Amino acid sequence: MSRMTATAATAARVRVFAMMDADGDQVITRHDYLSRIDRTVLATGRTEDDPLVVAARTEGIKAWGAMDANNDGKLTFDEYNAWVGADKFDNVCQFALGALFDLADADRDGAVDKAEFTTLRTALNNSPGNAAAAFDALDADGDGRVSRDAYLASIRAYIVGDSSPMGEVLY
Repeated sequence: MSRMTATAATAARVRVFAMMDADGDQVITRHDYLSRIDRTVLATGRTEDDPLVVAARTEGIKAWGAMDANNDGKLTFDEYNAWVGADKFDNVCQFALGALFDLADADRDGAVDKAEFTTLRTALNNSPGNAAAAFDALDADGDGRVSRDAYLASIRAYIVGDSSPMGEVLY
């Protein structure tokens, strides 16, 4: 990773970490991380017996277990920054994030509209204005839809320090 990319990745990770730190205490707790699922379930009106909710909870717990390597129930920025990267995204994070995306995809067609996207990202602690701008940045063809693959690719690019128009306006 080049120095410029490493610097961009660290800056991006600071922003992502802050978004996941629900109570702003500079530590992501298990509760902070898993409450993202609770907020998304509530925002999308899904029920606990919905298979997509079950999948989101399962993937979230797996992701948390991988991130909290010392099993102390909390994650500092230094721990998060040392852990996260392309490999962890490809093998852990994309599944948890994809499961949350699926909760917002009301018609299950693999894409979300602006309202669904904004609902998802607001539930994940982004401001509605930033979420709307991020949607616009991702909707490159202007069809009013963002695919799951494009969404996940943009998040991956952002945390590894590559160009991500969505990430630049979302966080």
